[in-house]
Amino acid sequence: MRTFLPVLLFVIFGHSVATASSKTDSLLNELKHELTLQKVYDDKKEFHIIQLKSALSLEPASNPAARYELCNKIYEEYKTYQFDSAYVYVNKMAPLADELHEVGKQNSCKIKLSFILLSAGMFKEAFDSFNGINVRLLDTDSKIEYYSLKARAHSDLADYDDNVFYSKYNNGLSIKYLDSAITLLKPNSFEWMRLQGDRQVRIGDLKSPSVYYTQLFYKYPLTNHQRAMVATALSSFYPKSTQVEEKMNLLIIGAINDIRSSTKETLASFALGDLLYHNGNIADAYIFVDHAMRDAEYYGARLRKIKIAAVLPVVAAQKLVLIEKEKNQFLIYLLSITAVSILVLMVAFIIFNQLKRLKAKEKIIEEKNQQLEAINGKLVENTQIKEEYIGYFFNVISGYILKLEKLKRNIDRKLLAKKHDDIQVAINEINIKKERELLFNTFDHIFLKIFPNFITAFNSLFKQEDQIWPKDNEVLNTDLRIFALIRMGVTDNETIANILEYSVNTIYVYKMRIKAKALISGEQFDQKIMAIKAVEIQNKT
Repeated sequence: MRTFLPVLLFVIFGHSVATASSKTDSLLNELKHELTLQKVYDDKKEFHIIQLKSALSLEPASNPAARYELCNKIYEEYKTYQFDSAYVYVNKMAPLADELHEVGKQNSCKIKLSFILLSAGMFKEAFDSFNGINVRLLDTDSKIEYYSLKARAHSDLADYDDNVFYSKYNNGLSIKYLDSAITLLKPNSFEWMRLQGDRQVRIGDLKSPSVYYTQLFYKYPLTNHQRAMVATALSSFYPKSTQVEEKMNLLIIGAINDIRSSTKETLASFALGDLLYHNGNIADAYIFVDHAMRDAEYYGARLRKIKIAAVLPVVAAQKLVLIEKEKNQFLIYLLSITAVSILVLMVAFIIFNQLKRLKAKEKIIEEKNQQLEAINGKLVENTQIKEEYIGYFFNVISGYILKLEKLKRNIDRKLLAKKHDDIQVAINEINIKKERELLFNTFDHIFLKIFPNFITAFNSLFKQEDQIWPKDNEVLNTDLRIFALIRMGVTDNETIANILEYSVNTIYVYKMRIKAKALISGEQFDQKIMAIKAVEIQNKT
């Protein structure tokens, strides 16, 4: 027992000790704290954007240059924060650039559009935008931006293809565009150092940490966004299993600075979650992969959402497995302390489960009984309705058959007597309008015999001034008759129109006008109409 307890404690707690150093733990705690402050950073950014938008609204249309600059500032705030809004403002900049007749600004708009399309994972649209740029007309700064962005586009496409043929082709183009950008940059500038580091990644020179990224990270004054970019990129140079701690620390720093800079178009959180998952830290992995998904959804990064969606369910499932595993480990720990206690817990657990299952079964039986009772009530109601209306229509049809037989005999006699003029008189004696009124009157009486409380229940759905009551000489009026047919199961507007001799549009207008006055919504109104009970069902209730 003396040796068993230490071994048991190691099984339970030793894993977390072995997988992370104190520095990594400290950085992880800092990152989790930053996650709680994310809304603070985002609110600060939103406030700055609101100020810029306010300034733009005050700038007159007669000053397109100032409006262009303000739109550009708003775009810069949105470009790594929210795709849709960035898209809106880059499209506001384009006509202003045309109005200014400045080719540089026109091409700048196309480059900016390409950036956000690429960030959103819209490769085709991004390359279409690139194709609309005449590189020869660009100034040096725009050429640098164009070449570096084109390099990123082919780099991302190579990673997306993940194919020995297409990836190699796009990777080669990425290196070519990087070289073009680097030749135009001032040596040792931030962009020059960053692109040199990117070039190392693309050619696969990952044997040792990039001297370019390392100098940027440790010696250059960087913004939060720049530090996030450099830290994330530098983590690529620690691919070995023995370098997990260094890689993880850099990704944590990248994620921290992404949060501080309110950057939603980011890779660090997802890469960190994936690394934590493969190193057994499932709980933290889930936190950061889920955070990466929320950022991707907020930005509108379609491709990144697809990648994260392929990993998130797996991590979530492993998290559940981990929770179950921890429960089992805890049970084993309790068992090692005292067999009597675990025996009591097991008995209590079994009894609890049995009671829980019993209650669940009782609840299911009760629900099923209620469902059966409702179904039986509906069957009884439907049977009663069918019986009443079968008898009703049998009588009506029989009456019409007798009338037709009488008419036929009368016409036969007239034909034999060659009294052809009298035939038209006999036919004219048939009053279709009167017959239809008689049909409606009979229908109304039969319906109210089955549903005596229909009119009262119907009017309970309206304010008093909007209630619909038949006149003294009516059983049901047209409004009530429409919903009486619906209660009978005739819900099709065309069928109701044919029965009542109205157009389909008229029936639709009647229904909408009446529903608009109801105290409840249209869907609830229909449910209430169908819930009006027949007389026998009401008596049973």
